[in-house]
Amino acid sequence: MSDSPKRRRPLVADNRYRGKSKPAATKASVKRAVKPKAKPKTKARRQRKAARPRRGGILGFFSAIVRWFFRLIWVITSRTILVGCAVLALIVGYFYTTLPPVEELLDGRANGSVTMLDYTGEVFAWRGDQFGGAVRAESVSPHLKNAVIATEDKRFYRHFGLSPRGIASAVRINMSEGRGPLSGHGGSTITQQTAKLLCLGEPFDPTSGQTEAEYEAECRRGSIKRKAKEAVYAMAMEAKYSKNEILSIYMNRAYMGGGAYGAEAASQRFFGKPAAIINPAEAAMLAGLLTAPSTLSPTSNLERSRNRAATVLRLMAEQGYLSEEDAAVAMAAPATLSEAAQARAGGYFADWVMSTGPEFFTRNTTEDVIIRTTLDQRMQRAAEEGLNWVFENKVREGSKAQAAIVVMSADGAVRAMVGGRKTRVSGAFNRATQALRQTGSAFKPFVYAAALDLGYSPNDLVDDSAYCLNIPGSGEWCPRNYTNRFYGQVTMTDALKRSLNIPAVKISESVGRDTVSAVASQFGIKNDLAAGPALALGASESTLIEMTGAFAGILNGGSSVKPYGLIDLSLRGEAEPLMGSGGGIGERVIQESAAGQLIYMMEKVVSEGTGERAAFDGRQIAGKTGTTSAAKDAWFIGFSADYVAGVWMGYDDNTPLKGVTGGGLPAEIFREAMQRVHQGVPVRALPMVLPAPAQVVFDGDVNEVSPLPQNPVRTQPTNIIDRVLQDIFGGGSGGSSSPAPDPSDR
Repeated sequence: MSDSPKRRRPLVADNRYRGKSKPAATKASVKRAVKPKAKPKTKARRQRKAARPRRGGILGFFSAIVRWFFRLIWVITSRTILVGCAVLALIVGYFYTTLPPVEELLDGRANGSVTMLDYTGEVFAWRGDQFGGAVRAESVSPHLKNAVIATEDKRFYRHFGLSPRGIASAVRINMSEGRGPLSGHGGSTITQQTAKLLCLGEPFDPTSGQTEAEYEAECRRGSIKRKAKEAVYAMAMEAKYSKNEILSIYMNRAYMGGGAYGAEAASQRFFGKPAAIINPAEAAMLAGLLTAPSTLSPTSNLERSRNRAATVLRLMAEQGYLSEEDAAVAMAAPATLSEAAQARAGGYFADWVMSTGPEFFTRNTTEDVIIRTTLDQRMQRAAEEGLNWVFENKVREGSKAQAAIVVMSADGAVRAMVGGRKTRVSGAFNRATQALRQTGSAFKPFVYAAALDLGYSPNDLVDDSAYCLNIPGSGEWCPRNYTNRFYGQVTMTDALKRSLNIPAVKISESVGRDTVSAVASQFGIKNDLAAGPALALGASESTLIEMTGAFAGILNGGSSVKPYGLIDLSLRGEAEPLMGSGGGIGERVIQESAAGQLIYMMEKVVSEGTGERAAFDGRQIAGKTGTTSAAKDAWFIGFSADYVAGVWMGYDDNTPLKGVTGGGLPAEIFREAMQRVHQGVPVRALPMVLPAPAQVVFDGDVNEVSPLPQNPVRTQPTNIIDRVLQDIFGGGSGGSSSPAPDPSDR
């Protein structure tokens, strides 16, 4: 045994199982060996980061600064986004709470509408903000629904109110076309457009001092701030309403041209049918109007509207709403306008009716008003066709001359009106009701009416010879006949049918100018009448509708009439009208026998005198021609036993007509129009009264006219006003005046 200091080896048990495998591990130990517990990812990242060698020196310093800077940006951005989303959610939630039920948003008009019916009850015109009634996306024609989506927002059912792809595409197009990113194409969805139609929930306040036009302009403003608010409002709408409800609001509030707001009004306005039954071609035309309703309106330019509709049909086919075959059929048979739509909102007649009704129920109505009128659409077409035929066949090409026509019944009910050569217009200057023009010899029947009512006879003689009047302060005035000839002793009938000026002045001076003025005024000529002797020759001014109404008084037996077009006015849905007609037959002006004798004399004007071109179809026609000084105005006004028609022709700037007199083109326009008006109307005789034998001679000096015979039937007029005027003024001239123009006539 050794005492060396060597360390002893540790005692270890002998391996008794040398050469054998180790005992099998337990199930738990195998599991732990196969799947060791994974360390957290963050811990692994830290370990990798710690293992990564750090840069030292200046590069390491700047690298750390960059890393810190990006971490700061990320923190700020993420926090900002979170805060922004929270604020956005609050704003959307606020707008959500302010949105009313869908039913309150379907009719957004500030003003009401006026619907005009003709005398049979057919709609022929609209005015104001027309709303035909609410439609729903579920009940409207599926073609219209599909056309609107295909045209305005093909991703409508897939977005949340905004279309980022659509906005990006619009910005790209605007930039490529040289405009600002938000100028031009907006990329707005239907929801955004609806938000704009709702003016983002800001109703019009009349007390704000802002006009309605300014309010609408503000609603359409495209600033960035406004666009942002519009986007938020659109998201609130998407949260509040269903897609179909948003589409319903849009289709009810969108302006579609022609004064029509919403699909129902537009469908009725242009096609005369409900929006629920329109076909693909009609639906495409309506959807096409949404882009530019005034420019593309079919009543303004039908061809342009059809071209836009063809584009809509192609979009519908591309998006699967129509088959290629159906789209081709619709393009081959484009939409056609209803008869009322073709009339372009009723033209001159509708404008006139609107001006005659109370303003708070017509021009400025906040209600939906129904007006029943006297218009006969068949006669309206007849008047338009008659005027157009004469200008196409008898007037030189390029002429700027104008013409107007009024057709009415003997009680003053206006059946047709044309206020100018452009027959299908709205809001244009109406020469039938607004143009004050000298009447010329068309005024002479009122001179003879005054004489006949005082007891003169159509066969009484007048000396047609040189005649002058000395007008105090102005000198001598000598009227001349159109032919510059004298015809000696002529009957009043011959004087009227030849439209002789000297006999008319002599008769006027004999019965008294004031009497003549009173008769003309009572017949409805309300404008200031000339006070001098030229009164008898039509030196006064009047409108065509006044003159036509005055002649209607002659036809009805001598009673005044007030021309009217409005029969009654009522609110939509109300059974009882609010007001009735403001026109019709008034008080008697001259005796019925005097009116019958005057009709006899005026019939001779057409059958034998200056108005021969007005005759047609063997009917008895009475009338009077009129041509003013220097032929600035030419008239023919006449009547059958059924209707009265007046025609005026001239230039708006008073340029003289060349080779035109009242017995020429105006008489031909009368004939062409009235011939069409009387188609299918039974022939009736005029209510003429044959004259008594001649008993009075008007010599050269009206102050020495032979007195009337003592015949109580003829010497005492029954009209009280005439008797009073005679008592006051006697048979004199009733005053003096300065020289007037020297109108002459054929």
